[in-house]
Amino acid sequence: MGPTLFVVVLIAIALWLIGAYNGLIALKFQTQNALKQIDVQLKRRHDLIPNLIEAVKGAMDFEKQTLQAVIEARNQAIKVSSGTDLQNVGQMAKAEGQLSGALGRLLAVVEAYPDLKATGNIGQLQEELTSTENKIGFARQLFNDTATLYNTKQNQFPTSMVAGIARAVPAELWEITDEIERAVPKVDLSMKKA
Repeated sequence: MGPTLFVVVLIAIALWLIGAYNGLIALKFQTQNALKQIDVQLKRRHDLIPNLIEAVKGAMDFEKQTLQAVIEARNQAIKVSSGTDLQNVGQMAKAEGQLSGALGRLLAVVEAYPDLKATGNIGQLQEELTSTENKIGFARQLFNDTATLYNTKQNQFPTSMVAGIARAVPAELWEITDEIERAVPKVDLSMKKA
């Protein structure tokens, strides 16, 4: 093997190492960005909840337990999300699942009060929450797709040899842990009167 071929091989290996390293770093930052996009939508939801609670508080004095559950779940979700990184997404997902369950119970109670439901303020807040929930769902999907790509790249040979140098660690996926959120809704389209 001549010196020229040896130099060409070294340059090719160096270029591959640089490309693999930069690719992992780019995926890491994309995954972190996707997690921050979830965070932006969750903050929007967290900010809407106090408005919803204030709007329904007076009319639901005897439903204080439901309101308190939402407040506690919101506070816990905010606390957990403040220190989230790619390795503890599961804690954030669990806290947000509990908040979703508490919000679902609150909205079910609101549905039971036609006068309260007819209030424009409550309807608008429900609509904003629904829109935000949809955005959260899309952000979660983007995060999981990006994190899966990042995790896959870390484990593929020969890029896996560079993963340690790039300080690449697997990103935890956002999974549904709350059984209420996982439950399949029951829909009756038979048009029978109850």
